[in-house]
Amino acid sequence: MVNVRGNNHEVVAVEETLNRSNLGNKKTGDEMNLERSMIMSGRIDGHLVQGHVDDVAIVKKISSREGSWIFEFEFDKKNSALLVDKGSVAINGVSLTVIKPSKKKFSVAVIPYTYENTNFKSLKKGDEVNIEFDIIGKYVLRSMRHE
Repeated sequence: MVNVRGNNHEVVAVEETLNRSNLGNKKTGDEMNLERSMIMSGRIDGHLVQGHVDDVAIVKKISSREGSWIFEFEFDKKNSALLVDKGSVAINGVSLTVIKPSKKKFSVAVIPYTYENTNFKSLKKGDEVNIEFDIIGKYVLRSMRHE
């Protein structure tokens, strides 16, 4: 963070960030999710999210479900081994539970609180989102590939 003035945050984005994320497509005024890091000195409840971006995905479908929403995403199949049903994934920094992953698609359910308090409310079909895969899954996959 370079500078903060009210709700405006000025940052420096390195080439790696621009290559892996949708940040280069953002315009002034676009809504982004920011959250302070968790302090690892107490009970951990939920998913471990580091705040890194592994890849981008495309919103393929948004379905309203009696007060909640199902978002379906398409992503690069090279990462399909990193998603498991009921596993963790972070989308635009929001930690969520994976539903029905396949080689190129997966879904998540979004509750009203998350929808209203993140940029999920402004997502539409065709939008790019940032994805962070589960860190434990990444380490397991890496160790299996490098035996």
